[in-house]
Amino acid sequence: MRAAIIGAGWIAAEHAAILRRLDGVELTAVCDIDEQRARELAGSGAVYTDWRELLERETPDAVWICTPPRLHREAAVEALERGIHVYLEKPVARDLDDATAIVQAAEKSAAVCAVGYQWRAVEVLDDLREALDGQELGLLIGIGTGPTKSRPWFLNRAEGGGNLLERASHGIDLERAIAGEVVAVQATAAANPLAQSTGERGDIEDAAAIALRFANGAVGSTSIAWTRDGLPGKYSLDVLGSESSLHLELDPDFTLSGVSRGRDVHAKTTQHPIERGVERFLAAARDGDKAGVFCTPRVAAGTLAAVAACEQALENGGTVPVDPV
Repeated sequence: MRAAIIGAGWIAAEHAAILRRLDGVELTAVCDIDEQRARELAGSGAVYTDWRELLERETPDAVWICTPPRLHREAAVEALERGIHVYLEKPVARDLDDATAIVQAAEKSAAVCAVGYQWRAVEVLDDLREALDGQELGLLIGIGTGPTKSRPWFLNRAEGGGNLLERASHGIDLERAIAGEVVAVQATAAANPLAQSTGERGDIEDAAAIALRFANGAVGSTSIAWTRDGLPGKYSLDVLGSESSLHLELDPDFTLSGVSRGRDVHAKTTQHPIERGVERFLAAARDGDKAGVFCTPRVAAGTLAAVAACEQALENGGTVPVDPV
């Protein structure tokens, strides 16, 4: 399979390393507005500064879109209309109009499209769902704190950034994968910056707490904080069911522990979720199985709708309903 990457930032480098380890996959081209950065990632592959030219000249079998989210729509829609399989780094887009356009293009295309919400690919998520089978869910408590790579657009919501979009959406998406649709949210943010310095300040929040109400009656929360480099991070989710108390430890351990129906539960992930997600996408692409990926554009658009409602709740301080996608 001939693969190409659009956007040559740090997450693209992660994908390039995975693709180079896999049999039957060749990274043939990389595109970035910074030609030198594209060249460093491409190795012996072709280099482009215009993704349209890449798609026209290279006609790859699959393309990884790793640009800032506000730039996802055009490249994703064009690739899908050409029948090229698309792996779209999360979030699906910056706003819901763009997300809707991508969902429609993906569902019309014969090509496979996956969105890279990596925590849906954590192996022990299946063990957690099995442990909860047949039980009522009551409470989900998510935490995501630690340093993150600061990019110029990350600090500016209008440019596609935001801590809710980039960090909290991981936790919201994981909770949706367990508890289902979110119908309403509340959110509040700290006024004190934790990681932003005088030299790099934007209009995003460094720390925030979010409350989620699910259609099944459960409630959830996710607390996020962008902290300074050198401080330890914490990524986890606790799930309380009618007969269960389960703890999912995320990056970097990806383990499950707890009790369900009086029995101890222990499971550990053996493959990194990003790599597992890429392998599932490639298998789905080879089989033409559009539903075979861990996260489809429509599912990711549902997460974006919840994030958009959280951003609105930060502004007005109230409870905001989440419109179904």
